[in-house]
Amino acid sequence: MSRMCYAAILGVFLVGTTQAHFPFIVTDGASTSAKVVFSDDLNVDANVSIEKIANTKLTLRDSGGKESALEWKKEDGFYAVKVSGSGTRVVYGVTDFGVLQKGDTKPFKLIYYPKAVIGTANEKTATVGEKLPLEIVAVSVFGKVKFQIVASGKPLADSEVTVLLPDSTKKMVKTEKDGFTPEFDGKGRYGVVAKFFENKSGDHDGKKFEEIRIYATLVCEVEK
Repeated sequence: MSRMCYAAILGVFLVGTTQAHFPFIVTDGASTSAKVVFSDDLNVDANVSIEKIANTKLTLRDSGGKESALEWKKEDGFYAVKVSGSGTRVVYGVTDFGVLQKGDTKPFKLIYYPKAVIGTANEKTATVGEKLPLEIVAVSVFGKVKFQIVASGKPLADSEVTVLLPDSTKKMVKTEKDGFTPEFDGKGRYGVVAKFFENKSGDHDGKKFEEIRIYATLVCEVEK
């Protein structure tokens, strides 16, 4: 990785969770295709190179639980993905940024886990499970929705979560003891970002790291 590219990645990442960029999988209205963007919301950000997430690997889980790898095509500011099948499906993936470091801070491994639910957001099949070290799950509660953050199979308590609301505003919240965010009222498209930092050292492609920083995103439609 070139020094210029490395600095650009750090600049995008280290400006704060509410302004940082993340990979989001955003489906179209017909649920037959999706855009993968790298942005601070669900829209294409023309000021950031989409090639930063070029190594993302995507998987489609159909309504019957069968999984298949997805391919994408680079477009202007996003990657285009065709989504087959019907019913509730899940598109999820992993973006491995490798080992990063800024100044005197300890080196860390940075990984993103983007996910989108096509269909019923709170359906049981919309939960990927142990394949995702960090996952966001939508739960319906009397016409409202809340989100549970699960890390390594366990609810993540007292964790900061950014919720992109259907009216395009953002809200920062914290999870309670069972990993749930507060409830939200309103149908439409939601985007959610969660994080989990693990004090774990290791080696990745010949570079040592002392911490793993994991971010998960979710995009889903909530209908009353």
